Formats: sequence, structure tokens, C-alpha cells
Amino acid sequence: MKSLYFEDFSVGQIFTSPVSRTVTEKMIEDYGRVSGDMNPLHFDEAFARKSPFGKKIAHGLLGLSVASGLLHETGIIRETIIAFTGGEWKFKKPIFIGDAVSLKMEVFKLKRVGPAQGFVLLNADLSNQHSDIVQGGVWSLMVRSKPQ
Repeated sequence: MKSLYFEDFSVGQIFTSPVSRTVTEKMIEDYGRVSGDMNPLHFDEAFARKSPFGKKIAHGLLGLSVASGLLHETGIIRETIIAFTGGEWKFKKPIFIGDAVSLKMEVFKLKRVGPAQGFVLLNADLSNQHSDIVQGGVWSLMVRSKPQ
């Protein structure tokens, strides 16, 4: 899909990631090294077995990072985004090693902020291969307007 300008968006539009991403143990290990989050829930199988999850889980923020990458994979803002300006994100269910996650987004608000850009607000849900929403929330993106 080609990148969309602010004027190309409309309330109610739905976008889905064209691919899913499978969360691997290596991704979790790499994320732990990069972030410094070495919680045993992510790395120690014996510890994780005793947790409410029963096995190792991915970092919540790894899920958010993957969701951000899946947004990029849609192509809708690849060349027109100015900034990811914020949002609210909830961690609803764990992401396990081997889960294949995909992203669904719906535009719920548009706000022009001058002639060159506007805010696109999205409800975003990250789901696993069983269609369970594992994470979700609201994202605010600043997107370029069409050139004059």
C-alpha cells in the first residue's frame, strides 16, 4: 500500500498488517539485552512455570515495539509520518514464545494542525494467532498533508 497523507484518512477506516510476526526466544533475549530488562519471567523457565502464566513470556514493551513495526509494514505512513506523538497502551494477555501477532487499527479522530500536517488517532489492537487481543490502545500519529 502507498503512504497516505493526512487528507487521505477518514474516520472509520480500518487497516490491518499484511503480515504477522512470530515472537521467538531470540527476540526476547535480544530485547532483554537492549532494554536491560532481564526479569526471570522472560528468561528462566523454572521461575516462569511458577508464575500465573505457567511459562516464559515476552516483554510487554517488546509487544508494543512489534506492533509499531507492523504499523510500518502496512505502508500507510511509511513516507508521510512526521512523528509517533504518543498514546495509551494496555497489556491484556501475555505473548508467549511462538505466538504470531498481527495488528488491526481503526481511525477514530482526525485533527488538522496547520497547513502542513495533522494528527491521525488510531485504536490499535495486537492479536495473537487465536484472535485474542493481547495488547491494545490508542496511538497518535502526526502525518504530513498533501504537498500544495
